[in-house]
Amino acid sequence: MEEQNDNQINIELSEEMAEGTYSNLAIITHSNSEFVLDFIRVMPGVPKAKVKSRIVLTPDHAKRLMNALEDNIAKFEMANGTIKMGSGNDGGMPFNFGGPTAQA
Repeated sequence: MEEQNDNQINIELSEEMAEGTYSNLAIITHSNSEFVLDFIRVMPGVPKAKVKSRIVLTPDHAKRLMNALEDNIAKFEMANGTIKMGSGNDGGMPFNFGGPTAQA
């Protein structure tokens, strides 16, 4: 006789969702009851960018996500070396994408 685990969740991933959405910028805002994560794709030479995905989390779930990211980044760096953050001192995103500067 098989024993069933009541704590299991059957998670489905559609083909469309499995493709994922590329994002190279995330903006995080919060209120006293929720965190909002907006994922954006910024393209070189395009002055406007659209939010590609928005995730709304409770504060406790946001903290669990942070802990899970920290754990996964630590495991990644153990296997692949330290992740280097941008060329600037602030660790911010290089919005010039490392390419040549446009000239008119």
